[in-house]
Amino acid sequence: MNYADIKQIDIANGPGVRVSLFVSGCNHHCKGCFNECAWDFNYGNNFTEDTIEEILKDLDKDYISGLTLLGGEPLEPANQKGLLPLVKKVKEKYPKKTIWCYTGFDFEKDVMGSMSQNVKETNELMKYVDVVVDGKFEEDKKDISLKFRGSSNQRIIDVKKSKEEQKIIDFKV
Repeated sequence: MNYADIKQIDIANGPGVRVSLFVSGCNHHCKGCFNECAWDFNYGNNFTEDTIEEILKDLDKDYISGLTLLGGEPLEPANQKGLLPLVKKVKEKYPKKTIWCYTGFDFEKDVMGSMSQNVKETNELMKYVDVVVDGKFEEDKKDISLKFRGSSNQRIIDVKKSKEEQKIIDFKV
């Protein structure tokens, strides 16, 4: 897996001050995407154990609320394999920090549907993710007044509550 960028201080992609990892690789190719360069799976730097250690160090500050995964597309199957060791270590070391994941995939149909059946990492990865912002960015539904999402079709989902209740539960921002 490659990654495009790591923002050590990010206030746009989830509540509080966060560390954000922008993975490389995305097959959605949304019109108007803010990060087109990260569509290429080979863009950026190799994601290594040293990268994980760097992110863990960046998270080790009281004012950091958590980690956000963006892209590219974090839930591309090839990226899930690379992200699983990271999210495990984050939750082990910082159990009170939240993990947010932005995806163009639909949470019910794709993530908890076909991916949970066909990608061995999906179910385990979702055990560590607190919030998913799902849905492709749709330029005609772009709304800059929305918190933590780019277009009105995207949802902010409380993963644990949604799995418990077996229906979508919005995360309250």
